[in-house]
Amino acid sequence: MSILSTLVDPTSGTAIIDGNDVRHKKHEIRQLLGFLPQDFGLYPVLTAYETLDYMALLCSLHDPIARRERIEGLLARMNLTAVKDRPVGGFSGGMRQRVGLAQALLNSPKLLIVDEPTAGLDPEERIRVRSLLAELSGERVILLSTHLIEDVQAVADRVGILHKGRLRYVGDIPGMLATVQGKVWEIEARPEELNELRGKYLETGLLRAGNLLKIRVAADRVDHPKVRSIEPNLEDAYIWLMREPEATAS
Repeated sequence: MSILSTLVDPTSGTAIIDGNDVRHKKHEIRQLLGFLPQDFGLYPVLTAYETLDYMALLCSLHDPIARRERIEGLLARMNLTAVKDRPVGGFSGGMRQRVGLAQALLNSPKLLIVDEPTAGLDPEERIRVRSLLAELSGERVILLSTHLIEDVQAVADRVGILHKGRLRYVGDIPGMLATVQGKVWEIEARPEELNELRGKYLETGLLRAGNLLKIRVAADRVDHPKVRSIEPNLEDAYIWLMREPEATAS
């Protein structure tokens, strides 16, 4: 993401954005790019409006009327109009993320890069930010990095899974689910069986049902008297794709 946003030069190879090489066309790429890093700084004494006004000037939006209209529109879209005159230092994590999204959209980017946008947010704010991203994705390309499966399910049309710097999967969500179709099982077992089963199979979930456990596993096949095949979800597919070779049951 740092390479695509032209903050870091590639040590080898290159990337092309809208026909522009990241090594040689940094200015052109920055004109069509919006970026929200996972950790971004805000001046705590500035209000939400002042923050966006300052960022807009850095984006070369010098016309005061056009700049004000752009800022007011983004504040309304991010549901921040009522707090636009409050210092951002007192904002919640979710409100800060919405300010961050607004600044990333000031130049109406063709490509929006967003890194872990819902990390550390409470459930209500996570849903709000996720819904905003789903809405925004209809107008531009969004490159989203996340470890939260709910974010992927709500926003992504196309998914890439990285493991140790290499792609384990590239495709759509139905294709991701297809990688584990017929390989997800639910085992009803006694608690004392848990360690043995974990040693044999790739666990993807666990629920307690009275005195028994319902253990969700991914494997080509399962040898247990109380096992049934179940429909996979994205967590199953993710864990299956991220597994190390020795974690797979024979």
